[in-house]
Amino acid sequence: MGIRLQVHPETPQRRFIDRAATTLGAHGVVVVPTDSSYAFAAAPGSRAALERIARIKEMNAEKHLFSLVVPDLSEIARFADVDNAAYRVLRRFLPGPYTFVLPASSEVPRILLTKRKTIGLRVPEHPVAIELARAAGRAMLASTVKMPGEEYALADPDEIERRTGKLIDLFLDCGWGGIEPSTVVDLAEGEPRVIREGAGDPAPFMA
Repeated sequence: MGIRLQVHPETPQRRFIDRAATTLGAHGVVVVPTDSSYAFAAAPGSRAALERIARIKEMNAEKHLFSLVVPDLSEIARFADVDNAAYRVLRRFLPGPYTFVLPASSEVPRILLTKRKTIGLRVPEHPVAIELARAAGRAMLASTVKMPGEEYALADPDEIERRTGKLIDLFLDCGWGGIEPSTVVDLAEGEPRVIREGAGDPAPFMA
């Protein structure tokens, strides 16, 4: 059974963040809150953790339904090629409940690359997610805590523990979460294109 820790949502306890970062570094899976919903988190280069999350969600790991969470805008340039137009969009909407798809840099682990050589990047507006990403080497892999065949993400901490507790290593509990994943916007080919509507308002990216 995974360990459940009650974490302050605005000033997360340092010892809990460090414990979660250590878990990620040991190829573990952590459930962490974001500004859209709870997410499964793993170290970016951990194939074992990625495959565990894929099994929990009963999805094909090769579909790459994962994003990289980074603590601030400066880290996005580490993992993606960002032109001036894309940077203006990122600066306007991040931190926030959006995932932006961009051309991947050589820093992105190969197991996360799509056939298009792109990567989804997030800077969530949630102190716990930001601090964990920073402590885990300034990036972590994330995927919404949404179970097979269900429309919405799990939001009730007790239900998250009941349904995932035996499958994960650590749960950073910040109370009730959101039910929608982030809104995904593709910036890889110039004009923004909404791939998935979610917690972020998609209207600014729709013609």
